[in-house]
Amino acid sequence: MPERRTELQIGGTWTNVTTDVRESAPITIDRGAADEATSSDPSKCTLTLNNRHGKYSPRNPLSPYYGLIGRNTPLRVSVKGLESYLAVEGIATSYARTPDAAALDIVGDIDLRAEVTMDWNEPGIHPLVGKWISATNQRSYALSVDSGTLSIWWSTAGTAGVSVSRTLPDLPRRAALRGTLDVNNGSGGYTVNLYWAESLDGPWTAVGASYTTTPATSIYVSTAPLELAPPNLAGAVLMQGRIHRAEVRSGIGGTVVASPDVRALAEGATGWTDSAGRVWTLGAGASISDRQYRFHGEVSAWPSRWDVSGADVYVPIEAAGITRRTGQGKKALDSTLRRRIPSASGLLAYWPMEDGQDAASAYSPLPDVRPMTLTGFDFAADDTLGGAAALPKAKNPATLRATVPRSATAGWQVEWVYNLPALPAVQTEMMRLSVTGATMRTVILYASAAAIRLEVQSSDGTVIGAFTYSDAGALSAFVGKWNRLAIYTGDYGGGATLVTATWRDVTTNFRYFIATAPTTGQGRIDSVSAAWGAALEGTAIGHLAVFSTPGTGVLDAPPTTTIFEGADDGFLGETALARLVRLGAEESAQLDISVRGVDYLTPSERMGPQRPGTLLDLLEECAETDGGILYEHLDRTALVYRDRQSLYNQAVGLALDYTVQGEVPPPLEPAPDDQAVRNDVTVTRSGGSSGRAVLESGPLSVQPPPAGIGPYDEALTLSLYTDTQPALIAQWRMHLGTWDEERYPTITVWLHAAPHLIGDVLGLDIGDRVTIDNTPPQLPPGLIDQQMRGYTEVLGLYDWTLSMNCVPAGPWTVGVLEDPVLGRADTDGSQLASSATSTATSWSVAVTAGPLWITTATRPAEFPFSVTCGGEEVTVTAISGASSPQTFTVTRSVNGIAKPQTAGTSLSLTHPMRAAL
Repeated sequence: MPERRTELQIGGTWTNVTTDVRESAPITIDRGAADEATSSDPSKCTLTLNNRHGKYSPRNPLSPYYGLIGRNTPLRVSVKGLESYLAVEGIATSYARTPDAAALDIVGDIDLRAEVTMDWNEPGIHPLVGKWISATNQRSYALSVDSGTLSIWWSTAGTAGVSVSRTLPDLPRRAALRGTLDVNNGSGGYTVNLYWAESLDGPWTAVGASYTTTPATSIYVSTAPLELAPPNLAGAVLMQGRIHRAEVRSGIGGTVVASPDVRALAEGATGWTDSAGRVWTLGAGASISDRQYRFHGEVSAWPSRWDVSGADVYVPIEAAGITRRTGQGKKALDSTLRRRIPSASGLLAYWPMEDGQDAASAYSPLPDVRPMTLTGFDFAADDTLGGAAALPKAKNPATLRATVPRSATAGWQVEWVYNLPALPAVQTEMMRLSVTGATMRTVILYASAAAIRLEVQSSDGTVIGAFTYSDAGALSAFVGKWNRLAIYTGDYGGGATLVTATWRDVTTNFRYFIATAPTTGQGRIDSVSAAWGAALEGTAIGHLAVFSTPGTGVLDAPPTTTIFEGADDGFLGETALARLVRLGAEESAQLDISVRGVDYLTPSERMGPQRPGTLLDLLEECAETDGGILYEHLDRTALVYRDRQSLYNQAVGLALDYTVQGEVPPPLEPAPDDQAVRNDVTVTRSGGSSGRAVLESGPLSVQPPPAGIGPYDEALTLSLYTDTQPALIAQWRMHLGTWDEERYPTITVWLHAAPHLIGDVLGLDIGDRVTIDNTPPQLPPGLIDQQMRGYTEVLGLYDWTLSMNCVPAGPWTVGVLEDPVLGRADTDGSQLASSATSTATSWSVAVTAGPLWITTATRPAEFPFSVTCGGEEVTVTAISGASSPQTFTVTRSVNGIAKPQTAGTSLSLTHPMRAAL
C-alpha cells in the first residue's frame, strides 16, 4: 500500500495532517458522473479527523489553527507515486536551472527533448526547456508548447527569435516532445523536424511535415543558463504541470550535453547532478515531488462530534470540488459587451443602457461618470443583440443626453450599437456630439432614405465639413439590423482633422465609411445627445462608449479602439473550446479552467451568442453543445473540459484481465437497462431551426416490439451557430442512444491485490477507455470495452479500491479515412446464402442490398478483415465471385463463439466505418 497523505492549506501553506486522519474510517473520494448521471457531479471526499484537543474547531481560540481554518479551507489527498517529478506552478520562480557552460553553447545542429505532463491546449507559449533570456538579448534555443502546437525556437544574434511550429495530435497527458534543427542541410538551407512519443525512450512520431528553407542558419552563443520551464521568454505563459526528464543534444541524435532526470530523486530534493555532469538547482517556486493527487477540494463545514463519554472527539469532513461552490452562485455574468468594454484603454465614459424596465436613466459603471439622461424610451425592450442584455427602444418623442469627463489629450472616438427599423423619409439627426478645444464644436450624423450625412459645424453653426453618402448598399446596411456605429477623429495633416463615421453589421462584419476633413484641431468630446421623433420611433440603442483614442487619420481606416469586436454579437460562431478558454482567461480570479482536446480553435462545435448566465451555466452550455465532458482537475482546484473529439478512437487507458486476481473482483454485472436509450432525437438551435433523427428499423428502433422497442424521444435546445448543425447533432445523439451493447455501471479494481496496476490507474482520468479481457462465459463474448465517466475511490489502511462508473466505448469508435480497420464502409445488406457447420471455413454469402464485397483478385491488400455473423466473429482471408452469392474463406471463432450458422443470418463488418459528428 502506498503512503497516503492528507493536507490542508492553512495560512496559505499546505500542512500535512495525515497523522490526525482516523485510520478506522477510510478516505472515500467520488469524482465525475455517478451511475445513470449524464453530467459530472462535484467531486467529494469524506474522511474523519481526530479532534480531542479541539485543533479542528475553527472557533476554538486554543486551536493552533484558530483563525486559519473555516469555510472552504482547501484540502488535498495524495498517494506516493511510482516515481518523482519536477512540479512547476506557472510562476516566475518555478523552474530548474543549470549554469551556462561551453558544452551548452551549441551553434550547429541541435536536438531538444522533454518528457512532460501538462494540459497541452493551455493557451499561451509554455517553454519546456531552453537557454533563453529575452530581456537582455541572450537568446539561444528553446522548445515550447503553445495552445496545442509544438515549437522549436532559436536566435541567430540573440536579439530576436525564429520559430517553427506544428499542431500536435491529441496526446496523453504525459508525453515526450522533441525538436531538431539542422542548421545547414547541405542544400543551402536549414531543416526543422518536430516529434512526439509516449516517453523519452521513443519511438518518435513526426508532428507534421519537415520544414526546410534557405539560407542556412546558426544559433547564437548566449550567457543564459539552461532551464526547465524557462521563465524569461518574452510573452510566455509559464508552464503549470510536471517535467519528468529532458535532454539537450549537440547534433541530431548526437552527444548528450544535458540530461536532467528527476524520476529517481527523493521528494523535497533541491538539486542534483545529471548524467552529463550538469549541476541543477531549483527556483523557489519549484519542487521535486512524488505525490499523485487523488482529490483537490474545499472543506465547507467542521462539525465536531463525540461519543457519550465526551472523550472521543472527532470531525467528519466532507470536502467538495470547486463546482459545488461555483454552482451555488446565482449571479449571472454580464453581457459580453458589458464585460469587455470597461477594460479598454482610453475609455472616458460608458453607458451600457442595460438597465431594468423601470429605470429613468442609464447608469455608468465607471467612477465619476454621471448617468445618461433618457426620456421617451422603453427600457429593457429589445434583447435580440447577442452581445447585450435587453436594451431600450425609442418612443415618440425620445431624447438622450450624457456629459463626458474631460480628456487630457485631443482626439476621440464615440461608438455604440443600434438597430434602426427603417430609414427616415427626410434627413433626420441621429446623434450629436459636442466638442471643445477646436474650431469644430459639433459633429452630427444624419440619416434618410436618400443618404447618410456626416456634418461638422463651428461654434456659430457654420458647416465647415460634410460628406453625404447615397450608395444603395451602404443605405441598406445602415438599417433593419444590429449595427455598430463609430465616429472618430484623426490627424489628417496640414492643420486638418479627418472626421470619420463607420457602421458595421454586427453579424457579417462588413463596414461602410464616410468622412470629411475640415481645417480644425481634433478637440475633446464634451457631451453626446439625440432628440428623436416619429421617424426614429422603435430604434434600439445601447453600449455608448467614448474613448480618448484618435484614429490614424487615414481614409477608410477603422477606428483604433476595437474593444467592441467579437463582443458585440456575443462571440457568435466561436467554438466551444475557444469559448471555454476565453471564459477561463476572463474569470481566472474565480476559476481555473483548462481544456483537453485536439485543437481548441477549429474542430469543436461552433456556438451561438454568449448570453448572460452564471459562469458554471455558460461552461456547461459549451460542454452540452460540443458533447464533451466537463469535470474537476485532479492536480489542482480547477475544471477541465475534455472535448468530444478527444474521446474518439482512444488508446486503452486501463487494460484488465478477468482471470488475474484483484484486477476485476466481483461484482461485474452488466446493466441491460434503457436509461440512456434515445431513438427519436430533436435538436433545436436557440433562436433558430431544428433537426430530427429517428431510428426507423432494428432492435432499438421506434417500431413497437418485437420489431423494435417503441419511441424513446428526446428534445433539447442548444447554443449553435447555424441551422445546419441541429440535424447532424441529432443524428450523433441518436447514434449514442441506440448503441446496442451492455453497460457496466461498476467495474472495480482492488489495487491492494493488484499493485501492478497502480501506475496505469494513477494515469487514468475521466473519459478514458477501460477494457476487460478473458471474461467469464456467462457474459457476452469478446472484449468488454467501456469508457470511464466517474468513480468512487476508497483509500483504507489496508485496502485501496476503485469502482468505476462506465458506459460503452463502442459508439466513440469512428471512421478514419483510408485506415485499414476504421476506414471500411459496411455492407448495405448481406446474409448467408446457405447454412454452415460450426467448423466450415467456406461460406456462401448473398448480397441483398448495395454493391458486392471486394474480392481477393481485385483488392488483395485489403485482406484480411473481420466480420460478425450471428454473434460469431470470423476473419475473412479471401473472397471470390463476381456476382451474388460470393464465396468467403474464413477463420472461425475469433471471439470464442463456435456454432453452426443458418441460411439467412445477416452478416456485417465487425468494425464498420461510422461517421463522427
